[in-house]
Amino acid sequence: MAMAPEVRYPIESKPGAPGGAALIGRSVVIKGELEGSEDLTIEGQVEGKIELRDHTLTVGENGRVKAQVFAKAVIILGELVGNVNASETVDIRDKGSVDGDIVAPRVAIAEGAHFRGSIDMQRKGQVPAKAGVPSMAPASAPPAIAPAPPPAPRRDGA
Repeated sequence: MAMAPEVRYPIESKPGAPGGAALIGRSVVIKGELEGSEDLTIEGQVEGKIELRDHTLTVGENGRVKAQVFAKAVIILGELVGNVNASETVDIRDKGSVDGDIVAPRVAIAEGAHFRGSIDMQRKGQVPAKAGVPSMAPASAPPAIAPAPPPAPRRDGA
């Protein structure tokens, strides 16, 4: 008996999606790993891991994502639970919600947005400060100021 070949259905770009991005519709539920080489808009539910390292992920107003996210840029209008790593920017819009840690050089959180977690805005190639040592002074801090000289003797004879 011959086995049926595995059938794969690619996520296609839709003209209605922002910027011609691939679209996961409201009724779609995905559990697992998502990887792509184009922008993606999620209006449905995704759980697992999302990798769009050179592209933009948009979690739409109806989108519900529970995942580790790796993308160039992430825009959240819906709900995202999980850590976000973006090489350029993370933008949480006014009705967007993020519960997780963000690592990105630029982060924008609109008034009315929800965020619970930590933000690391370290740039590429930047060396983190040593633990317990504040790095508030510039690298070439001027030498300590010498004490003022004693006052000159008074001439009025007092």
